[in-house]
Formats: sequence, C-alpha cells, structure tokens
Amino acid sequence: MNIMISGGSGLLGTALTRSLLTDGHRVFILSRHAGENRIQWDGRTTAGWGHLINEMDVVIHLAGQSTSAWPWTAARKRSFEDSRILPGRVLAQAIQEATRRPSLFVQVSGINHYGVYGSLADEATLPGDDFLAQLTVKWEDATKPVEHLGVRRLVLRTSPVLAKNSIILKLIALPVQLFFGGRIGSGEQAFPWIHVQDWVNATRYLMSNENSHGAYNLIAPTQTSLADFTKVLAGVLHRPYWFPVPAFLMRNVLGEMSVLILEGRFCQPKRLLESGYKFQFPGPREALIDLFT
Repeated sequence: MNIMISGGSGLLGTALTRSLLTDGHRVFILSRHAGENRIQWDGRTTAGWGHLINEMDVVIHLAGQSTSAWPWTAARKRSFEDSRILPGRVLAQAIQEATRRPSLFVQVSGINHYGVYGSLADEATLPGDDFLAQLTVKWEDATKPVEHLGVRRLVLRTSPVLAKNSIILKLIALPVQLFFGGRIGSGEQAFPWIHVQDWVNATRYLMSNENSHGAYNLIAPTQTSLADFTKVLAGVLHRPYWFPVPAFLMRNVLGEMSVLILEGRFCQPKRLLESGYKFQFPGPREALIDLFT
C-alpha cells in the first residue's frame, strides 16, 4: 500500500513507519523539507502535494505540536490548536478534491478527550470541557468531513506512549534514577499509558480490519495511578520510592501544564478489546522491564 503520514517524523510516526516499511509498504512523510520519501508541505494548503493523494491508499494524520512544550502561554496554546486543526482541514480538502480517494483515513487524537474528572471512561463517554479535552474535539472535527466522502475513518485516542526515548517516561524516570522517586501530588491520579509496540500493533490491527471504524482508545487495559506506576518503576530500577512532591510545587513550576501530571481520569480500551486485540504489554511491570532492561 501507499501510505501518507503527516507528523511522521515524531516518535509515533517513526515507529509506525519502520513497521510499515518492514512489511513492504511505501510510506510518504509530509514534511516542511523535501527529501527521500518526504513530501514538502506547509500544513495549510494543498499546493504542490495535494495531487499525490490520488496515489494513496491510506492517509494518517499525526501532526501536532507536543503538549509537553512549556510554558503554556496563550500563544503556545494557539500553536497546539493550529498545528493540529489546520493540517487536518487541508488533508480533508485534498481528499475532497481527489479523483481517486484513499480507502482509509487514520486520525490520531488524545485520551484527554474525556477530561480529567469523572468515572471510568470508554469510547462512548462524552468529551470534557477543559482545554485539552476541547483540543482533541477540534482536532478530530477537522478531519470528520472525510467520512461523508465514503472514506473509512479511524480515530485513535492515544494515551502517553512509553518508549525508550519518550519525553514523559524520561521525566518520570529521572527523579527515580536520582533516588528522589516518590508520590507526586496525591498520587491517586490516573496515569494513562501504552507501550509503543502495542500502539503500533493496535494501529496496524485496526487499519487491516475493514470493519473497524470510529473512535478507539489506545491505552493499556490496566488502570494505573501515577503512584502505582512510579512504585513499579522504582522496583524495576532498584531504587527507593520515598520522596513526595507536593502538588503546589508542581503548579508553581509548571503552571497550567501541571494538569498533565497532577490530574487524570481512568479510561479503558473497551472497543479495542472487544475487537479481539491482544496486548503485548498489558501491565506496567512488563512494559517497564522491556524498556529498562
């Protein structure tokens, strides 16, 4: 298959591209700079590349500035939105203008769609009203028009992805490695996660199943609090778990961005499990052993 990916140079895009290439697929990355298997675009117009949609079987929208960028100023929050919504709209426009449309569109979104408060969420849960939740709503809505063009659309609401080079794992692991690991805030807040290999496997599993469509939560099936996750990490690294970090300190340092660490709603991958997908790393211990040993 010919597969086009926006935002393909990031952690997820790189891992997915490697897997697809191994199986003989052709992958084309939409990038600001042209190169081998890279198509130049500005993420705002179809000029110079839109006609290539006619040759694609699958389009995957991964583009979006990481919300780990700090601090969350008003300008930064606009950048979070523009880097997701504008590329999504122009991808939908290119598909609308195509004479031969792809059979599948994969929209990657975030598990923050459900907000930071409430009971255990699944794909049927209504979106939250906080900034991150509404960001995912706008992100998903930008590409929804492709459904009316007869294109099968997957919406992958993704939790933070654990990989050896993922920022979130490095941030949590550093104090543990320095013997300062411990509870952050209450410690009871949900810590959503998925191993990068499960993310790739689940994405490809859903892509290959023509009956799969709509929203799927890409998150490990084990509901894990941040305290539980950090305790397991400390055990895997043979470090103590003893140094509490008060919530007010995190808020003073990170500002609004502290919600990424101090708040969190437990979610489940209900539709993914119902589809028959089997997780390679269902719990934090096996995931962390794989990444740190």
